[in-house]
Amino acid sequence: MRKRVAVLPGDGIGPEVTEAAVKVLKVIERRFKHTFDIEYGAIGGAAIDKHNNPLPDETIELCQGSDAILLGAVGGPKWNGNEAALRPEKGLLAIRKHFDLFANIRPVIAVQSLLQASPLKQEVIENVDLMIVRELTGGLYFGEPSKRTENAAFDTLVYTRNEIERIVEKGFELARLRKGKLTSVDKENVLQTSKLWREIVEEKKAGYPDVEVEHMLVDSAAMQLVTNPSAFDVIVTENMFGDILSDEASVITGSLGVLPSASIRSDGFGLYEPIHGSAPQIAGQGKANPAAAILSVAMLLKYSFGLEEEASAIEEAINVVFRDGFYTADLASPIDRVLSTNDWTDKVVDELDLQSVSNDIMFTYN
Repeated sequence: MRKRVAVLPGDGIGPEVTEAAVKVLKVIERRFKHTFDIEYGAIGGAAIDKHNNPLPDETIELCQGSDAILLGAVGGPKWNGNEAALRPEKGLLAIRKHFDLFANIRPVIAVQSLLQASPLKQEVIENVDLMIVRELTGGLYFGEPSKRTENAAFDTLVYTRNEIERIVEKGFELARLRKGKLTSVDKENVLQTSKLWREIVEEKKAGYPDVEVEHMLVDSAAMQLVTNPSAFDVIVTENMFGDILSDEASVITGSLGVLPSASIRSDGFGLYEPIHGSAPQIAGQGKANPAAAILSVAMLLKYSFGLEEEASAIEEAINVVFRDGFYTADLASPIDRVLSTNDWTDKVVDELDLQSVSNDIMFTYN
C-alpha cells in the first residue's frame, strides 16, 4: 500500500510528539511493506509566524492531496494578544470545517498498568473501555453571529437536522460494532438545539434495534463519567459538550498524554491528533508524552487506511512498554523509570521490532 500523509506539527510540544509518531509510522512502513509518503505543513501559531495565517493555502493544498492528516497541537501564550482571526486555534477550527471532518472519535481505555496514575479509585476505572463521539463542525464554536462589545458578549448555538443526523448515525454504527449501547448526551431541559437532538436520536433508533439507547443530560453525564465510567460504551454528543467530557475523561487514564483522537468524514478521510494541548511550558525539554500521538497514528491506520493489524501492533507495543514500567514524566511516580520523549518512543520502536522477530520465528517454525 502507498499512501500520502500530511504532517502538521503545530506549536509547543506538537513537533516533538509528531516526530515520535512519524518514527513509529516508519517502522510500520518497513515491517509491513507499505510506503508512506510524509510531507510537512504549517498550522496554528507556527503558520502565523511564517505566513501570517493560522491555516495558509499551502497547507490546505497539501492536505487536499493527501490521504490522511497527522496533527500535533496548536496554541500558546505567544499569540494570546493577537486579534481573533490570527489566533492559532482558528487554524484548527478552519481545517475541520474546510474538510468537513464532522465526527470526532475519542477512545478512552483504562490500561491496567496505568491505573495507579489516575486520581480515581482503581475499582471505579478498571475495565473502562468507552468511546466519545463528538460532533465537530457545528454548534457554538461555529455559530454566527458571535460578538464581543465593551460590556457584553454573545455567541450563537446552531445545529441543522443534517448535522445532527449524520453524527448520531455515526454513534449508532460504532455502538453496533462494540457493546451495543449508545448514550446520547444533551441539555434537553434548557436548549432548543438539544430538544431537536433528542428527537432525532429517537427517530434514528428504529433503524438500530440491536443498540440500547439512553438519553442523559450533560451535567449528569459529567458526574457519571467519574463515578461510574464503566457504565458507558459509546457517548454521542454535540461539539462543546464533547470537548469538555473528553477532557474530563482523561482522569480515567491518568493523563491527557495517552488519549488519541480521529476527526473523520463519511469517505474515511481524516485528521488524527492527540487531545492534549501544546503545553508550551515543557516544549523542547523532552518531557512530552508521545503516546497519544503514536496512538493517533494507530487510529489513522485503522480508520483511514483500513490497516487493522498494523494498528493493533502499535497498540500492543505501547501496552507492553507501559506494562514493563516505562513512563514519561506525566505518568510516573518518583520510583518509576522515567524516560524522555525520544527514549520512550525508542522503547515502542524496539517492541515493534521484537514483535516482527517473534512473528518471523513463529512463521518459520510453522
